[in-house]
Amino acid sequence: MSDQGPSLYQDLDDCVEAVIGRVGKSIVIGTPLGIGKPNQLLNAFFQRAKQDSTIDLTIITALSLERPTPSSDLERRFLEPFVERQFGDYPDLDYLSALRRGDSPANVKVLEFYIGAGAFLNVDSVQQNYISSNYTHVARDMADLGVNVVLQLVSKKETAEGLRYSLSSNPDVTLDLIPLLRQRPSADYTVVGQVNNFLPFMYHDAMVNPDYFDMIVDNSELDFKPFAPPNMPINNTDHMIGLYASTLVKDGGTLQIGIGSLAEAFVYATQLRHQQNEKYREILDTLHITNHFRLVIDRVGETHSYDEGLYGASEMFMEGFLHLYESQILKRKVYDHIVIQQALNDGRITERVTATTLELLIASGAINAKLTATDFALLQHFGVLRSDLRFMGETIQLRNGQEIAVDLRTADNRNTVIQDCLGDRLKSGILMHAAFFLGPPSFYDALTSMSDGAHQEFCMTSVGKVNQLYGDEELERLQRKKARFINSAMKVTLMGAVVSDGLENGQVITGVGGQYNFVAMAHALPDGRSIIMIRSTRGKGRKLESNAVWNYGHTTIPRHLRDIVITEYGIADLRGKPDKEVIMAMLNITDSRFQSSLLQQAKKAGKIPRAHEIPAKFRDNFPESLDRAIAPYKAEGLFQEFPFGTDFTTQEIILAKTLKGLKHRFSNKRVMLSDILHAVFRRRVSDAAYPYLERLKLDKPATFKEKLTQRLVANALERDGYIDQTLQKE
Repeated sequence: MSDQGPSLYQDLDDCVEAVIGRVGKSIVIGTPLGIGKPNQLLNAFFQRAKQDSTIDLTIITALSLERPTPSSDLERRFLEPFVERQFGDYPDLDYLSALRRGDSPANVKVLEFYIGAGAFLNVDSVQQNYISSNYTHVARDMADLGVNVVLQLVSKKETAEGLRYSLSSNPDVTLDLIPLLRQRPSADYTVVGQVNNFLPFMYHDAMVNPDYFDMIVDNSELDFKPFAPPNMPINNTDHMIGLYASTLVKDGGTLQIGIGSLAEAFVYATQLRHQQNEKYREILDTLHITNHFRLVIDRVGETHSYDEGLYGASEMFMEGFLHLYESQILKRKVYDHIVIQQALNDGRITERVTATTLELLIASGAINAKLTATDFALLQHFGVLRSDLRFMGETIQLRNGQEIAVDLRTADNRNTVIQDCLGDRLKSGILMHAAFFLGPPSFYDALTSMSDGAHQEFCMTSVGKVNQLYGDEELERLQRKKARFINSAMKVTLMGAVVSDGLENGQVITGVGGQYNFVAMAHALPDGRSIIMIRSTRGKGRKLESNAVWNYGHTTIPRHLRDIVITEYGIADLRGKPDKEVIMAMLNITDSRFQSSLLQQAKKAGKIPRAHEIPAKFRDNFPESLDRAIAPYKAEGLFQEFPFGTDFTTQEIILAKTLKGLKHRFSNKRVMLSDILHAVFRRRVSDAAYPYLERLKLDKPATFKEKLTQRLVANALERDGYIDQTLQKE
């Protein structure tokens, strides 16, 4: 961290050389997860280490993003045009490519604490160098591992106070890490920022002075659009899970949600609850949700529209929060002042500033009855006093030059201040605290185009602040009232243990991230609840398996922290219940194809009465029943696959479904042989198939393999009902 301001570079290699000159050839880089990585700068360090074996390079990070890679020729034909359109100028990370190829230099090591879901399941070096750590412990672990170079992608802006940089999407670890590095006896670390003008500029804790950095790489030719994963389809299963979850959130509460189609389904259902409440309640009644789960909904949640609204305190700022903001659901502001926040919670004041606001602050001792400069600044910061007033020591000066004594112990002075100096509404409230963001292009565009006033309502900050209560615990408890921490998982045992990050053989699928933090926080807050969303099954055909299991060899959340679990078949409230009741509740929301065997396992273990039978109303937990129930509402235009839009074209959506179905059919050798024979002996292809075949560059096949693939795809399009097989073409 520089006392004179950062050294500026345009050339990446010059910056690398300068860093080596400062820290030597033993380099331990700490760099953010997701889109906060300066990819080209990381690549420059990697290539330098590759060329110079005397350099010892370690990169510590998480969620290294990469373009989708095809696993077959057909996938390549589908993906290449989309990837080029979606990620055209995104610079690939060289260390990822080397890890996949298995030829990473011996002097380079990459340590990750969170992996893209399933992306490196069979890459041994990634599996072996995974760090299992709570997100809140990552800064500590980075410091302990000897980080001496911090690399961060940043945005910049000329403000009224001069040039400022923003940690933008990723203050998450950096804000916690730098103070730990400062505690070292010598300044043996270097902080480097790379400017990217496409990165949204975020204020508050994310905004830093230039001297926060030792070096800045600023070259507009290096700018690239942030990695933007597209919205994926929300199927009936996801919509039902989101619908159940939407009933458990209280107005005036706090919300944390993760990423993916389950989170998006929850956001959609929450909008439905607020914007079409009568229809929402009708759906709950028609689908028997209100009847079957009335007790837990009445105790934990609500189903009316939002009046006070919600406040967001979420590790991840995903696009859904913007939809909630635009829908006037994310509208409860919190204030970084204990007295103000407590008074708002208690209803003693509102956001409209009145004499009561000022008098409460004086009576509580939050400010002196004879105002000091500090008191005056606080009152202006929170909008209790107007911003056009000036503090003159013994008086407050109005815009017209009139002066009022600051001694509010006298009734005349106090009444004059109340009459002439109060603001209209409280200021500096925050709608959302988050540690990082990631989303589709429309999300970044919306953030970039926000007015400064709207931006000020979103605070990107450290993961240490968002994911736990330590530090300002009294204030954060007040702000996070009625908190609902909504996350997803892979499997749940019948006794409530949650599996989210790995397999029982030790292989890592993703990472713990902040899930454990949020579950623990739900138990620490008197009115908080943890909600785990999980699809009841995975796979198809012979590979179908239940995600509700009797036992599993690995857990992310231990069963003593069990709380609420939701599948597409309902809600299981597990907190504080004896094991037999937990098992019964879990069986009620399990896919009916697996209920009997799981019930027998529970009986065999003596964990449930031998006479217990699953109630009849929970024995119709089949996908077909769910599809029938939701179909009328889909016909009305509700519960669509892409309620928030998508970057896929309609043609690509159809092709994706067709190719996915074809891949599943080919997992069965008998079906695969039948499909191939059908394709071989087919002489004509439907006219209606050609636009799809052209998209895959199969409209003019040149080889036998291309001709066979063409016909397989055409057959699949017909079988799935996307084209009319009566329209033929020679």
